Amino acid sequence: MAGLLARWAYSLLLGLITPLIWLRLLWRARRQPEYLQHLGERYGFYLEAAPQKVIWVHAVSVGETRAAQPLIEGLLARWPDHRILLTGMTPTGREAGRSVYGERVMQAYLPYDYAFAVDRFFKHFSPAFGVLMETEVWPNLLAGARRRQVPVYLANARLSARSARGYARFGALARPAFAALSGVAAQTAGDAERLTALGAAPVEVCGNLKFDVTPAPALLAQGQAWRAALAGRTVWLAASTREGEEALLLDAWQGQHDALLVLVPRHPQRFDEVAALLAARGLRTVRRSEGLPQADTQVWLGDSMGEMVAYYALADLAFIGGSLLPLGGQNLIEAAACGCPVLVGQHTFNFLQATQDAIAAGAARRVADAGELIFTVDRLLTAKTELAAMGVAASEFSAAHRGAAERMLAIISRWQGQAGR
Repeated sequence: MAGLLARWAYSLLLGLITPLIWLRLLWRARRQPEYLQHLGERYGFYLEAAPQKVIWVHAVSVGETRAAQPLIEGLLARWPDHRILLTGMTPTGREAGRSVYGERVMQAYLPYDYAFAVDRFFKHFSPAFGVLMETEVWPNLLAGARRRQVPVYLANARLSARSARGYARFGALARPAFAALSGVAAQTAGDAERLTALGAAPVEVCGNLKFDVTPAPALLAQGQAWRAALAGRTVWLAASTREGEEALLLDAWQGQHDALLVLVPRHPQRFDEVAALLAARGLRTVRRSEGLPQADTQVWLGDSMGEMVAYYALADLAFIGGSLLPLGGQNLIEAAACGCPVLVGQHTFNFLQATQDAIAAGAARRVADAGELIFTVDRLLTAKTELAAMGVAASEFSAAHRGAAERMLAIISRWQGQAGR
């Protein structure tokens, strides 16, 4: 009863803040007009007819969409008579889905977590089962799936200690949602322990799917071509930087170094903002959309989507953003897969286990602040033997952690077999 009352209160609050949701959409649409497309889907209205047999995979945005690739490939192979429905929440995620999967999957937005909207979603698509990527646990969505007897699995699941404490504060709402999951494939033993404590069961440890994503050969070749065009110039990359971090690292760097800085903000809506920041500091900058850097270019601004592998292939060393400020960090696994040595800041709680493992393997190093970041960049770029050893360690670290997709597919098949009996 407590869980039902909590979900009723949650639904009431969600209805009350609907105007704020629309304001947020409009605000985002100022920079990305695509946010105003497919609006009906956000309320469970879909124009495309659904096939008879559907497997539903939800990946909230770009990172999850790309990480899901080995799992989706496996689902297509194991259930060839089913069509994959890939849902997300952002236009950039939808574009990433088109880039990665083409026409092999259907795409749609998952509706907001209104009970009436998720009921329409399940009625329209009637999936055989669903797979949610990482931490997408929504009370009405999972209650709706249970009502319609749709098994839903949480795959590549991660839950930081901070997030677990947040869910625990709303236990009357969160626990029934986690309990409604038909199974959880957790990344680490720590994730499994925290998810179990919140009511999820069964929970099995499968590793991180992102290790199974193979860098696209065309992008690796593109990065090497850029490298050749720079005629041996040393390059360091600031990848997936977040708001406030660019100013910190630029203050410490000050453009007084021969190495080319390749700066790639995490979010495309910030490309122009970061370009203005570089112009205000008088740094000689070329944008990726304008062409290759010149001999006197100090900063190459990566204002492109879907080319991160090429940037890693180009760089001698990469700093992974989101970690200088308390934002939780970004994924370093893609850099390791490209054999690129990595530096991270103090704040990596969103990818804690992978970061700790990479540091232990010698593939990554942690810095305290922007000043130590620049000091370490300068030192490593001149210590070629040490830097090369980090690159080898990165490749070995990546190879040692593969296999999560097969483990997840095996347990989903087993759980589905049990569900079918």
